[in-house]
Amino acid sequence: MATKKKSTSGTKKTVKRKKKHEAAAGTRGLEATELAGARPPAAVTDLARTVEADGGKVLGTFRDPIGGNWQLLAGLPLDKVSPTPFQRDLSDTHVARLTEVIHRLGRFLDPLVAVRGREGGYWTPNGYHRLAALQRLGAKSTVALLVPEEQLAYQILALNTERAPNLKERSLEAIRMARLLATVDPRAEKDFAAEFELAGLLTLGVCYEERARFSGGAYQSLLKRIDDFLDSKLPAALEVRARRAGRLMELDDAVAEVVAALKERGADGYSVRGFVITHVNPLHGDRSKQKADFDGTVKKMLAAVKKFDVDAISPEDLARLSGGGGYQPEE
Repeated sequence: MATKKKSTSGTKKTVKRKKKHEAAAGTRGLEATELAGARPPAAVTDLARTVEADGGKVLGTFRDPIGGNWQLLAGLPLDKVSPTPFQRDLSDTHVARLTEVIHRLGRFLDPLVAVRGREGGYWTPNGYHRLAALQRLGAKSTVALLVPEEQLAYQILALNTERAPNLKERSLEAIRMARLLATVDPRAEKDFAAEFELAGLLTLGVCYEERARFSGGAYQSLLKRIDDFLDSKLPAALEVRARRAGRLMELDDAVAEVVAALKERGADGYSVRGFVITHVNPLHGDRSKQKADFDGTVKKMLAAVKKFDVDAISPEDLARLSGGGGYQPEE
């Protein structure tokens, strides 16, 4: 963003504001000559030996140019690579497209990101569709950027760049990841805030498990205000998530009844549900952005929905909900 600043001469001078994390060119990270050549730490050397023992081949050892973290470029037997178990489901269309392109070019140019799994083999948190394409092509091996830190496998939401996941996919990935972590690393839920990205995704994940067609997008903005990461350890936190999801689905059932009644009056636009939720949201219009209590807010909304007077909605609002005015709920 650029702002205008008055100079001493009276003319306005444009000053460009730096975006978050921006730095002057050539001021951060390692020089190209520093990316290889130094002696890697023991963990990287041990990982290289493991790769060779697994029938793979280390193609290079180097440091990434930003953080200077060590990693391997390795060839891995394809049958020893699998996706992290909490990933979203494959898109058959996307796999078919990748399969065709790789077959036509005769080249695999985009290495998987992988970590060594706890029970052997290699997990890829970023590359499930590429892995599936190689499997369809009958490939014997793949090339991977192999990272020694196992926790990278849980950075899937940040790493997923090959096809941007939608809200349902992100939510299911988050809750599946939480269930796995609860068995292997049961720290407090808030300790995994970076891995889960948003607290509301965990609650929505349970909803999507129960109802594949749940209208999660209608509640996303609300959850940003009322759903936060929990201090409880993951096993206990998952029980809270189940309760919150239950309350949210109860609210959605009540909202659905009002939506049906409005549609009987002629409202048939795509934003009817958003209109109802905004209408009963006690935080609507509050620009403070402060967190509010989950249970208390949902309880108020549920009471308001049950008192919703469909007949009191004006013809003008009904017209907008039917596409005439393009009503948009609060973001």
